[in-house]
Amino acid sequence: MSATTADAVVIGAGIVGAACARALSRGGRKVLVLEAAVTGSGATAAGMGHVSLMDDNEPEFLITRYSRDLWIGLVPVLPPAAEYHPCGAIWVAEDEEELDAARRKHVYCEARGVKTEVLDAAQLAEAEPNLRPGLSGGLLVPDDLLVYPPAVAQWMLHQAHAEVWTNASATSIAKGEVRLADGRHAHSDVIVCASGISAGMLVPGIRIRPRKGHLLITDRYPGFVHHQLVELGYLKSAHGGATESVAFNLQPRPTGQLLLGSSRQFDVSDPAIDWKILRRMIQRGFDLMPGLRELAVIRAWTGVRSATDDNQPFVGPVPGMPGVYLAAGHEGLGATTALAVAELVAASVDGHAPPIPIEPYLPARAMEKA
Repeated sequence: MSATTADAVVIGAGIVGAACARALSRGGRKVLVLEAAVTGSGATAAGMGHVSLMDDNEPEFLITRYSRDLWIGLVPVLPPAAEYHPCGAIWVAEDEEELDAARRKHVYCEARGVKTEVLDAAQLAEAEPNLRPGLSGGLLVPDDLLVYPPAVAQWMLHQAHAEVWTNASATSIAKGEVRLADGRHAHSDVIVCASGISAGMLVPGIRIRPRKGHLLITDRYPGFVHHQLVELGYLKSAHGGATESVAFNLQPRPTGQLLLGSSRQFDVSDPAIDWKILRRMIQRGFDLMPGLRELAVIRAWTGVRSATDDNQPFVGPVPGMPGVYLAAGHEGLGATTALAVAELVAASVDGHAPPIPIEPYLPARAMEKA
């Protein structure tokens, strides 16, 4: 058996783990990253790569706003492979009730200094002419953006000068040590668990649930869609109690391809495509954008995201495990929140004041209820 010592060990080389490695490397810290598969795999490879402001509740707003600001600040140094796309987002309202929800979101954001714009039916049709006629309007969030998370994760690890072990599956964490399935050990006074679903097995006392999703991507159709489009009904499906749901979520990739989502299946980790769910998701796309019927699909796939019971991620020190920190449970907001999570983790490790209040995300909140 072999062992290595580092200033910090990060479990997971997805977008969140890579961001944590980059933040922890400041000041010359030597970082070792342990990845069960390959860099940027798992939920990072399967996701949509949106960096989106969310305002379902105040903690969600704070972490997504802060992280989106960090992403915007990072844009000048991102490599071309990051596929940065400042397309903005439109939340689409099918009826007056949903348009009222868009107006409430606008008021909420405006009060906090965040730029949004309510669109009426004509403005929505002008912005996105391929949406079906008869929609009531929407909310434009101009500063939302897209990236390609696997490439960004790889770049962040390079920026961190991190040593990365791939095919290195962690089996346990104890007393400054991570043990791997192949018999190797990694030692550090700082261990960050950013391993998604498996974090629930590595850190006793927390519950992380799998949430499976489907996506598909089309051939290249430049100009067919200009913004990321999300139905306002998405909020009900994303945070509701249903074990299965679909919602319209469409984004234009810089390649000219269209990425269509989304679906959610609680407590399902089987990677096989569920054709019933996929058909529902596609039909929902046709409902709001009939022209999608004419486009060619190249590929469909699934991914499994890690979700918490209260829809807030676990970020920060783990009670009863000195030197161990969590960065997991981001569900569909891993790319969005990665930079903020990394800064919160680094502040916790260094004993600095957090850049935003960390209390809503602390693992202790769940462990106290266990």
